Amino acid sequence: MTIQAILERNPHPIISITGKTSVAEAVSLLAAKRIGALPVVEGDAVLGIFSERDVIYSLEREGAAALDRPVAEVMTAPAVTSEPETTALGALSLMTQRRIRHLPVIEGGRMVGFISIGDLVKYRIDKIEAEANAMLEYIQSV
Repeated sequence: MTIQAILERNPHPIISITGKTSVAEAVSLLAAKRIGALPVVEGDAVLGIFSERDVIYSLEREGAAALDRPVAEVMTAPAVTSEPETTALGALSLMTQRRIRHLPVIEGGRMVGFISIGDLVKYRIDKIEAEANAMLEYIQSV
């Protein structure tokens, strides 16, 4: 299955911020939406990813003063991205190798989705459960 198919099965709006957004505003948005990361965009371009980890690292370096900085100064950049045609296993492999938990999905130079490792793990678990149920039904029918 591709990332596009997973996005179609579980559509959710893309919540993003600009590089000028303050760290404090971004933290408030992460908390309000109960999410772990936000793509940082300018027009159609994804500049980076702002995540909980970026908050922790910047607070450790600068203390509370980090909250007043623009996200562009503390985000992870450049963003590792994927295409809609990437397989779920390919995306999981990429995320594991790069030690990241979120991928902007880019098509034609513009972001069409934002997928988390949780989305991909859920897909894999659902697939394994469906295969197990199919096998059980087959065994019971013999």
